[in-house]
Amino acid sequence: MAVAALEQEILSMRKRRQLYSLIGVLLVVAVLVSGYSKSNAMNSGSFVQGLSKFFDYPSEIVTEAWDAGSAFFGLIVHFMPFMLETLNIAAVATLIGGALAVVLAMASTRNVDSYGPLIPVIRRMMDIMRAFPELIIALFLIFVLGSSPVPAMIAVAFHTAGALGKLFSEVNENIDRKPIEGLSACGASWLQRIRFAVMPQVAPNYLSYFLLRFEINVRASAILGFVGAGGIGAELRRTIGWGQGAGDETAAIFVLLFITIMIIDQTSSYLRGKLVGSGRAH
Repeated sequence: MAVAALEQEILSMRKRRQLYSLIGVLLVVAVLVSGYSKSNAMNSGSFVQGLSKFFDYPSEIVTEAWDAGSAFFGLIVHFMPFMLETLNIAAVATLIGGALAVVLAMASTRNVDSYGPLIPVIRRMMDIMRAFPELIIALFLIFVLGSSPVPAMIAVAFHTAGALGKLFSEVNENIDRKPIEGLSACGASWLQRIRFAVMPQVAPNYLSYFLLRFEINVRASAILGFVGAGGIGAELRRTIGWGQGAGDETAAIFVLLFITIMIIDQTSSYLRGKLVGSGRAH
């Protein structure tokens, strides 16, 4: 009897949960429908009519790029210096942010014998650092320092330190403590334990996250060009704002961005594979 009553109670709870889920879905649908009608009334044109023209601008870009013929490849070469500037912003920001992230991760992980009272302080600091998007930080720094790649680099590095610090600390939490305990028993200092017991274990994941973040920072640096940080983003803003006749340049920038991200992704996979294979060999 007790088992039957328990099964009945579980079935009743499941039905109530399904009912609450259905009510929640219906409320969301009602909000979306009412929001659509309101937005459509406020819009200068009908949403449905605008949706039919959604692919007009992308088709113009493709058409102009096709009409450019072999000159399209010359446009790609033309925009390479701007892409290199964006890569420089992303690379410097990732190096600075990654180095700071390693320090923050080591100081915020109990598994590596960090100073206990400092751990929650460092973790809250990393929360604050990754709470603000790069765009917001860059806008503030551009207002203070003026339009240049420097505000973009600082903004991306600041956010990178908080984001990578969190990922690195999670990697630290999953390491094997036996090498640390062995070195500690031999009288090794904290820095020696980090160097010889922790870093060999976390290096492959660190590198993987670092290169992934570099890929993200390339896109972030390109976006920051829209607000005056220079690089390929500034050129993309110009070509998009130019209107008719600049679609071939816009397409060249998109192709250049795609090729760059693909190369970074393949390089990341190759380097991580080499490092993991080297670690296994040792």
